[in-house]
Amino acid sequence: MTATARETVLRRVRDALALSSHPPEVEIPRTYRTGRTLADEERLALFVDRLLDYKGRVHRCTADGTAAVLAEVLHGHRARRVGVPAGLDPAWLAAFDGEVVTDSPDIPAPRLDALDGVVTASAVSCAETGTVFLDGAAADQGRRALTLVPDLHVCVVDLSSVEAGVPEALARLRPTSPITLISGPSATSDIELERVEGVHGPRTLEVVIRTDV
Repeated sequence: MTATARETVLRRVRDALALSSHPPEVEIPRTYRTGRTLADEERLALFVDRLLDYKGRVHRCTADGTAAVLAEVLHGHRARRVGVPAGLDPAWLAAFDGEVVTDSPDIPAPRLDALDGVVTASAVSCAETGTVFLDGAAADQGRRALTLVPDLHVCVVDLSSVEAGVPEALARLRPTSPITLISGPSATSDIELERVEGVHGPRTLEVVIRTDV
C-alpha cells in the first residue's frame, strides 16, 4: 500500500528526531511588564478611542440599562432573529421584541448565517489595543462559529473587565479555553489595498460598555 504524503512527512520527521541529540531544556525568561493600572475613566476613554479607531461602534450604559440599549442597537440594524449563547442572561434581551435563538453544538455553522445578528458577553478586554477577548468555554460567550458567521455582533463588556494592557488581560483568561480576540469588525484589504469588511467575520461590531459593573 502506497504511503500518503502525510505519512511520508511524519516518518521523515520521526527519523530525524531519532537521529538528533536532545539539547538540554532552556529556561525562557518571561519578564513581561505587568501590573499596569489606569483609573476607570482613563481606561474607558482609551478603550473607546481604540474601538472607534477600528471602526467599532460603542454604546455606554449602566447595568440596569442593558436591556434597553441592546434592544435599541438591534432595532437600529432591523434585526429580527438574533442568536445567543445558551448561558446568556435572558434579562438582557427582555426589551427585544424579535426572535431569540439559543445556540447549541447541534446547529450546523452554515445555518447561523440565517441569523440577523448575535449577542454575547465577554471575558476580558484590553484598553491599550481595543481588543475584546471571548472565552469559548464560557456559557455566556459561546462557540467561535456563533460570533464569526452572523454579520452583526453585539458584545457586552463590563468596565471592570477592561484591563490596561495585554499582559494584564491575558492573566485573567483560562489558558485551556478556546479564546477569540476581536479588534473591531472583520476587515482585510483587496489587491488594490481597498478595505473590505465582513470577509472573515462580522461586518459590524457593536460594543455595549456597562460602566458600573
